[in-house]
Amino acid sequence: MAKEAKARIKINKLLEEAGWCFFDEEGKKANILLENNVKITRNHLDEFGENFEKTRNGYIDFLLLDDRGFPLIVLEAKSEDKHPLVGKEQAREYAKAQSCRFIILSNGNLHYFWDLERGNPYLITSFPEPDSVKTFKIHTPDPQKLIAENVAEDYIALTQLPDYAVNPAYIDDSLCSDFITKNKLRFLRPYQMSAIESIQASVKEGNDRFLFEMATGTGKTLVSAAVIKLFLRTSNANRILFLVDRLELEDQAYKAFNYYLKNDYKTVIYKENRDDWRRAEIVVTTVQSLLFNNKYQKLFSPTDFDLVVSDEAHRSIGGNSRAVFEYFVGYKLGLTATPKDYLKKIDTTIANDPRETERRMLLDTYKTFGCESGNPTFRYSLIDGVKDGYLINPMVVDARTEISTQLLSDKGYSIIKINDENEEEEQSYFQRDFEKKFFSEPTNKIFCKTYLENALPDPVTGEIGKTIVFSVSQNHAAKLTQILNEMADQMFPGKYNSDFAIQVTSSVHGAQQFTINYTNNNLSGSGNFLPEYKTSKTRVCVTVGMMTTGYDCPDILNLCLMRPIFSPTDFIQIKGRGTRKHNFLTELRDDNLKSQIHEPDKKIFKLFDFFGNCEYFEEEYDYDQVLKLPAVSSGNGNGGNGGATPKDFENFDPDEIYTLREQKIDYRGMKIDRMFFEGFEETIKTDEFIKTNVEHGDWDKVIEYLRDKVLDKPENYYSIDKLRKAAGVDRKLQLREIVEKALGIISKFKSKDELLEEEFDKFMLDKKPDDPSAIIAMKYFFKAYTTDSVVRDLIDNGRYAGLYTNPTFSMNHYEAVPEEWRTIIPEYIKDYVPLNQFTI
Repeated sequence: MAKEAKARIKINKLLEEAGWCFFDEEGKKANILLENNVKITRNHLDEFGENFEKTRNGYIDFLLLDDRGFPLIVLEAKSEDKHPLVGKEQAREYAKAQSCRFIILSNGNLHYFWDLERGNPYLITSFPEPDSVKTFKIHTPDPQKLIAENVAEDYIALTQLPDYAVNPAYIDDSLCSDFITKNKLRFLRPYQMSAIESIQASVKEGNDRFLFEMATGTGKTLVSAAVIKLFLRTSNANRILFLVDRLELEDQAYKAFNYYLKNDYKTVIYKENRDDWRRAEIVVTTVQSLLFNNKYQKLFSPTDFDLVVSDEAHRSIGGNSRAVFEYFVGYKLGLTATPKDYLKKIDTTIANDPRETERRMLLDTYKTFGCESGNPTFRYSLIDGVKDGYLINPMVVDARTEISTQLLSDKGYSIIKINDENEEEEQSYFQRDFEKKFFSEPTNKIFCKTYLENALPDPVTGEIGKTIVFSVSQNHAAKLTQILNEMADQMFPGKYNSDFAIQVTSSVHGAQQFTINYTNNNLSGSGNFLPEYKTSKTRVCVTVGMMTTGYDCPDILNLCLMRPIFSPTDFIQIKGRGTRKHNFLTELRDDNLKSQIHEPDKKIFKLFDFFGNCEYFEEEYDYDQVLKLPAVSSGNGNGGNGGATPKDFENFDPDEIYTLREQKIDYRGMKIDRMFFEGFEETIKTDEFIKTNVEHGDWDKVIEYLRDKVLDKPENYYSIDKLRKAAGVDRKLQLREIVEKALGIISKFKSKDELLEEEFDKFMLDKKPDDPSAIIAMKYFFKAYTTDSVVRDLIDNGRYAGLYTNPTFSMNHYEAVPEEWRTIIPEYIKDYVPLNQFTI
């Protein structure tokens, strides 16, 4: 059969499947496929015969009409051996002649949908349905309107309560805070507004795909709501699909969007509204539900959604899930908390090697959203969040037992076993073998005991703070849950009755609901210690992977890694479960009791690390190493490449804590959070213009070049503020310093205190004070005046009474400074010390 005829048969079938009906050129029904549907006209089909590619008259192959008989879509058909895009310009002329906005280009196997008002042809896998195209046509996108939209901090609040700003309770400063809390108004933070602005800038550049890389706890869902409102309000979208990869995230997203946007837009969960989802502007669903039996192709048309948002994009569009994401035409937004920078580069010739999956998924995510350079449309890291005061870093509790210490060592945990030939044989086990080949109940018990004795308590009741324990496997989770409940019975007799810890894994019935109840503080009940305080009776959820990604529970105080972790993606996600801030008084219903709680704010959380995971990612993990992966063995699984695999071993000997140390993660964060700055350093090192002019000492040219050619450009989105934050320094860095560090001219950035010490030393050399007993007081005054704008203001304006209540530099400190130096020091600082370098 000729290629042309094959293509036509396939196209006819696709049209039928999409619900179109055939009419001949005179309007006589040639074949009614579905009654009361939209028409298709095949102009002069008889003249085309079996070879429509060679028609000389320039007839339209297929003209699809709307229900009123007006042209709707021009379908340009090509033979199977030709790419459909070769007919692009021909189809454009036909569409213009017929006043059609839409074009389909197809060779029967490959198809493109083209909205002439929105840019380029878009690859589709099935033809759009008539009703879907009709709806799609209703709104005409206007990118300029989107670009010009003013997105202020009250963008969401105006939807929640349009007249909030004129409400007397809001205007009254003494009532404003309570008014906002009572009405649950949400205002965008500065970085969230920057995220929206980045999309507007990207649209202005002609892009239709965007990627937000935002740390856990920075409000990706709120930003998504603002983006959704932006597209709907400016008529650049008529309906939006929000994809998640887990059931609990589906419910979470639905509640959030309904909460933020219900006054203007309707949100539904698809599975609960299969018959009337078209009435909603926002449709939330799991990608898995659409993948099942290719439901997305059978129930949806490619033009049903104008914007598709993918939450946790590296997961929700991984593997086959990408087919769902790419099926729909229009704008695409991806959200992820996992930076691409942290993945090892893996060099392998083994197709579909599972060890490459993580790297490939994340690299593909950036490529999918047009960010092949590795720089997203917008980035806001954990370090940014901590420095801006929105997130918190953990207190790492590095606890290792005698056995886990040996498992972590290069030699491993060795035992002597008798082999099949009745000879002694040494067998070694390592951290990867724990609870897989090496089992030790005493070790699990000492893990649990150490956690219980050192866990952060709930600030209201003093009971063990809410905790997530990450285990190796479902069997390991079951063991740990039992141990924790047994120990809790001994520590708190009669209080929990086996509800202290609950296993939350996929094999446990109702596990998804458990995660929701834990967030809502009613897992196994609430108010176990104090009836007026709503906090879950269950204090510990023991999981494997269910609660790693996208799980929002801000009152978590303890995370326990009772398993080794080798994936930086997993480590970042797990750590992110604890970084959110929280005020525990929000769950306390007794106002009299509230006044008795001295520290109700969550200022820290503990990360219990029993396998040196933090040390591994800080010191040992090679972020730049290219791994040569060995071939996956095709044998019987008892060994790889001829090597012996250790047999299972269970230890019954007692195990004790070998080392226990706590480390507060400071403003610099962990190494895994500092990689952004290293990317900029590499850019500097490889730029010949910069290196040449630095060698010649022409710093003015270097700084000008950086500002004009490197900073704030879409290729990398490096900015001086981002670099200062990523460098992890507690003061403002100068651009020259950053370049000097990148080129190795200086070995490290000096801290604020180091610079202050240097400046004070210069002062001492210049002024030569002769009273050694006053030096300490003078130095303290020197530093306070240099770094604290409040102190400067009080001193310079003679408002010394303010020092009596100043928390950092008091009147006692001031009076300890000899009187003559109280004038000399401020004058010296004003003349010689650059104050801007000491700000953040």
